[in-house]
Amino acid sequence: MTTSPLSLSQFNQLKDAEEYFQFFGLSYDPQVVNVNRLHILRKFSQFVQAVDKNQSEAELLAAYSQELRNAYDLFLTSNSVEQKLFKVFQDRPSNVVMVSDIEVE
Repeated sequence: MTTSPLSLSQFNQLKDAEEYFQFFGLSYDPQVVNVNRLHILRKFSQFVQAVDKNQSEAELLAAYSQELRNAYDLFLTSNSVEQKLFKVFQDRPSNVVMVSDIEVE
């Protein structure tokens, strides 16, 4: 039985986190993915943007595979609050004064 090589057109059709792991043949804990799926995919997206696109298709897909593994591994030891990947975690409310911002005179 032969398997066809991976292609960017196949990669571009993936939608679910599990599909990405299956596409690259990477093992994963379904519980970790269930809890962190959006965060893993968001971090993966950030990593992919930094990948040099001037590579062959095979090299590019190998780099993408490694970046998916890196994003997944990050959430084995970290969590979404620590990573602050989404805008809601990055914006400071304008009507809140942090205790650390108060100066004593």
